[in-house]
Amino acid sequence: KSGYRLVGDADFAAIASKCRAITPVPGGVGPMTIAMLISNTIKAARQIHGVAG
Repeated sequence: KSGYRLVGDADFAAIASKCRAITPVPGGVGPMTIAMLISNTIKAARQIHGVAG
């Protein structure tokens, strides 16, 4: 749509008082998300190849 744009992060200072939980950027949940993605990928590969772990 014309007049709209997609942005990545929220204005932390403006919405912090309106949220029950919020994580700042940098230092948010990104590193944990990546760690869990890697962990799940390894688990899936082990299951596919029948490797105990």
